[in-house]
Amino acid sequence: MKGQIFSGAQPTGNLHLGNYLGAIKQWVALQEEYDCIFCIVDMHAITITQNADELRHNTREIAATYIAAGIDPKKNIIYNQSMVKQHAELAWILGCNTPMGWLSRMTQFKDKAGKNRDNAMLGLFSYPVLMAADILLFNTSHVPVGEDQKQHLELAREIATSFNHHYKTEAFVVPEPLIKQEAARVMSLRDGTEKMSKSAESDLSRINLSDDAETIAKKFKKAKADMEFDGIFYDKEKRPEISNLLTIYAALADISIRQAATQFAKSGNGDFKQSVADLAVEKLSPITNEVKHLMNDVAYLDSILKDGAEKAAEKAEKNLKTIKDIIGFVYF
Repeated sequence: MKGQIFSGAQPTGNLHLGNYLGAIKQWVALQEEYDCIFCIVDMHAITITQNADELRHNTREIAATYIAAGIDPKKNIIYNQSMVKQHAELAWILGCNTPMGWLSRMTQFKDKAGKNRDNAMLGLFSYPVLMAADILLFNTSHVPVGEDQKQHLELAREIATSFNHHYKTEAFVVPEPLIKQEAARVMSLRDGTEKMSKSAESDLSRINLSDDAETIAKKFKKAKADMEFDGIFYDKEKRPEISNLLTIYAALADISIRQAATQFAKSGNGDFKQSVADLAVEKLSPITNEVKHLMNDVAYLDSILKDGAEKAAEKAEKNLKTIKDIIGFVYF
């Protein structure tokens, strides 16, 4: 029997190369090994105020990106979170079984709330419980995670274990992290010590999946690269920017970083950056073009989301009824 994967992305716009290489590209491979649910977590997105029209647009764009990148909606469930009410129902149940202290230690809340913590919204504080509900709702066996999400998955594991122990049940599967060692951690093109981010001030710091070929080439040409050394070699401490470009090239070419470094060992910075740009254009342009094509067919995208939501709700309701029985809820 195949394991169950659950993963998702927030529809907050500007999916970039880091999202693709660090997550979506991995998901495409996982669909051959697991039963996969790929969610667009729009309920998580509203922990920060969103423009309604932009949120609707971004939700469809994420769905289009999933499909364009190679996730098959016939093999997998693709839907947006807010269409499946069981996410919110289970989040409340889990919230009533999660100590405040567990949430208080979550580093992302501390980072996002900053010094204005007393004015932060409840959703920003409690969304890790919703994330746990997302995962536990489907008896998820494995969750693809990067370094920045490991703490949230560990919380989901703690909540599941605590619930099972308290109610003397094994109702919740305790999910395992699925960390693909080859998954690329893509850094900013302007600062190799900072992660590539959609929120970074400079658009030159990232390759957006919506960028055309000319824009991609220009950004790599302007990418920061040190001039202190001859040749190209990997050293994250001494050469973070060149090392980042090697990481990107290797991930796009499906080779090891060592192979990429050997290939360009005697190259100059300019020639190397041109090679990275050419490969990025080759790999990303088909995805970008297909996203644009799909975004012109809103009815098709909505049909995928509707069909996915119906399948997800059916799975979720079956599992949620088990939890309600354990708790003692009366329902018909």
